[in-house]
Amino acid sequence: MPGALAGLKVIEMVGLGPAPLCAMLLADHGAEVIRIDRPGAAGALGLPPQYDVAARGRRSLAIDLRKPGAVDAVLDLVARADVLIEGFRPGVMERLGLGPDVCLARQPRLVYGRMTGWGQSGPLAHAAGHDINYIALSGALQAIGRAGEAPVPPLNYVGDYGGGAMLLAFGVLAALYEAQRSGRGQVVDAAMTDGAALLSAMFYGLKAAGAWRNERGTNLLDSGAHFYDTYRCADGKYVAVGAIEPQFHAELLARLGLDAAEFKRPLDPAQWPQYKARLAAVFATRSRDAWCAVLEGSDACFAPVLDWDEAPRHPHNVARGTFVEIGGVVQPAPAPRFSRSEAPTPAAPVAAGHDSEAVLRGWGIDAQRIAALRDAGAI
Repeated sequence: MPGALAGLKVIEMVGLGPAPLCAMLLADHGAEVIRIDRPGAAGALGLPPQYDVAARGRRSLAIDLRKPGAVDAVLDLVARADVLIEGFRPGVMERLGLGPDVCLARQPRLVYGRMTGWGQSGPLAHAAGHDINYIALSGALQAIGRAGEAPVPPLNYVGDYGGGAMLLAFGVLAALYEAQRSGRGQVVDAAMTDGAALLSAMFYGLKAAGAWRNERGTNLLDSGAHFYDTYRCADGKYVAVGAIEPQFHAELLARLGLDAAEFKRPLDPAQWPQYKARLAAVFATRSRDAWCAVLEGSDACFAPVLDWDEAPRHPHNVARGTFVEIGGVVQPAPAPRFSRSEAPTPAAPVAAGHDSEAVLRGWGIDAQRIAALRDAGAI
């Protein structure tokens, strides 16, 4: 199957973090994504290309934009593209001669996706930063962690990926849908501060209603409640419990062999510390896998906490094909699933410049210009 986005042509100006993941999502579902790399560029974090999983499914054109004819060649590719994605600080693409005004002049239907931390405007727009800084400004980081402890960075899921890559992918596809009606492209300004704030919508509502406190580890979903937390087992491994609703809470207690009378006020925060201590004592009596035999698959809202090696081997993930092996590297499979437009298995990531001449030929650049770019040291 060709994938739901087959026929979509995307140019990715290679950067770090969220923009590559957004491009991966598009490529996973059939879009033809061309990575514009720097000649000789190393893979993410300096690792060999096969480990740069977020670069999978794309061909790479390595071109030195400082050399004669290079920017014009990229603009010729832009003229044939539907989408351009870039993740540089505001103004960088303009200085390269590839800003949105220039690109939209060449391709009026182009969707120009811009991914930054702070956004294209605002007093912090030109400052350096990373995921942890962007989610701190949005209010999200303050909420993550245990009571009495410092905020805990949730890897780079909330800023780079949830509030960044996913937001950019949504914005690009929304702009493409609008372009079908208007015939005009536009710029998508996706900022991780905006995205992380957007992911926090429910919590801002709860806070306004007086149902959420600023103090970490004291609320329903932040490890405050006994029925929504992780517990250490006898073997040092952990389980995760999320039995919020009354019927699920009752199921959890019954399967743990606990008397519901001990937990009369499950929604009373004042009772949570003692209830949590009771559950912790029970879970500490058996190994994680022993508790799986009792609880997994039930309505107790239970799961084992798996590590990176265990997760791909779990029977549920195996049955759904949640993970695949590409180029010897186990990694998540494309998602979501479609009933007809099944995503193909992505190709392994390639080194910068692996496909330079093939990309140029395939996108309509003639042999004489390719030779000129080669002679100029641009490719």
